[in-house]
Amino acid sequence: MLLREKRCIFVAENLKWRYALAMKRIKIFISSVQSEFAEERAMLCHYIRTDVLLGKFFEPFIFEEVPANEYPANHVYLKEVESCDIYLGLYGNLYGYEDEDGVSPTEREYDLAASLHKSRLIYIKSVGEENRHPKETALIRKVERDIVRKTFVDVDGLRTSVYASLIRYLEEKEYIRWRPFDASNDNGATIDDLDEGKMKNFIHMARVKRNFPLPVETSPVALLTHLDLIDERGRLANAAVLLFGKKPQKYFITSEVKCVQFYGNVVEKPMPAYQIYRGDVFELVDQATSFVMSRINNWVGTRSKGEKADVPTRPELPIDAVKEAIVNAVCHRDYTSNASVQIMLFRNRLEIWNPGTLPYGLTVQKLHGPHKSLPANPLLADPMYWNGYIEKVGTGTEDIINKCREYGLKTPEFHQEEDFRVVIWRFANDVTNDVTNDVTNDVTNYRERIVGYIRVNAKITIGELASEIGIGIRQCKRIMAELKRDGVVSRKGSPRTGEWVLNIH
Repeated sequence: MLLREKRCIFVAENLKWRYALAMKRIKIFISSVQSEFAEERAMLCHYIRTDVLLGKFFEPFIFEEVPANEYPANHVYLKEVESCDIYLGLYGNLYGYEDEDGVSPTEREYDLAASLHKSRLIYIKSVGEENRHPKETALIRKVERDIVRKTFVDVDGLRTSVYASLIRYLEEKEYIRWRPFDASNDNGATIDDLDEGKMKNFIHMARVKRNFPLPVETSPVALLTHLDLIDERGRLANAAVLLFGKKPQKYFITSEVKCVQFYGNVVEKPMPAYQIYRGDVFELVDQATSFVMSRINNWVGTRSKGEKADVPTRPELPIDAVKEAIVNAVCHRDYTSNASVQIMLFRNRLEIWNPGTLPYGLTVQKLHGPHKSLPANPLLADPMYWNGYIEKVGTGTEDIINKCREYGLKTPEFHQEEDFRVVIWRFANDVTNDVTNDVTNDVTNYRERIVGYIRVNAKITIGELASEIGIGIRQCKRIMAELKRDGVVSRKGSPRTGEWVLNIH
């Protein structure tokens, strides 16, 4: 009920109630294999019609309620698809009856809805998937190429997902309006909860980065007014606390960022690093970016151009792409969720999770090219733009892809499920590296090369080994610890003047 209560708190004068009540209700065509989803179909019809909010806007249709008539079934359901506003598909394990062309009514309905550019909401039951009909699997894959779908395991989960999707539909179509989270001002914070130093630093950086019009001497109230972060009664928008708060997590506890590193490619203990970062949104981005960049390999070159020349370095991942992905997660997340942004560094990839969903009409496929900029938190996004953290034109995800490709890495992936997830791969396809300091993900190769260098020079240091192989000192120490544990090498003498001893031939 908490979500329902939050969703029903809106500004009455901004609602299109009279228009909605006067117009024909928004028609939802519910499509599925009837025998597989009989309970779910009946539940959705009853729920939508009786809900205090949904019932005022929507009218569901299911074939079971059509009275007997002279028309063939396929004629009836395709006519209903043509006249509906929303196609709601329930897909599971059965493909259903196939016509003379081997196509089921469900797929016919989806194809027609797609060709007519209907709004499509798809929910896939993730139970017993190993028994899914091959044609149903193919249909689901086709749908996933077009739109974002949701999964569910039971009736309660389906009802919750459908409710959230329909409310979001009303928001996007502007049948109902209320203030977004970042503009709400019922947090109880006052101007004393904000850090004046942070605001002055913001103005300074914004002037340098984007020619911000206000001078550094601008008062806090004047700055907040300019950014629409305070109202005429002195109430602070949530975005003001997240941007300039002394302790933002005092008011929004889940606005923190959790960072964790794993030794392998799956979530399992032990974890070499785990950190929870708190602070304003700028601090969160900077801290999380530093966490990642300090724990990946960093190639260090030599002073080939002379002793006074700078030593070239090349981190394993492009910092711009990493930071862009973290900025997107912090800026565009759903701050009403009880979840936090999570950053997980695996041996072969970096994953960045944020609670939230893509704006209506935007799919993961569209993220690969130019697309509209539709920030979930516009009052948060605008100051982050002024400080140079984001762009306004919707190029963030495209930049992530291009920067990783230019780096020679695999194309990043975007996934929209219960949360939004970005995957940045740490290594390119089929990379084979040698002693020329190229980055490699082959730990076995690392071990063999370390042993090879020790054979040649038993007094070689950890730092020299890391530099020769092209990995970070932290990772080199970890591999040496593994070699000691496995009895491959041991140390004789002091750390400074001693030498390595190989226990293998």
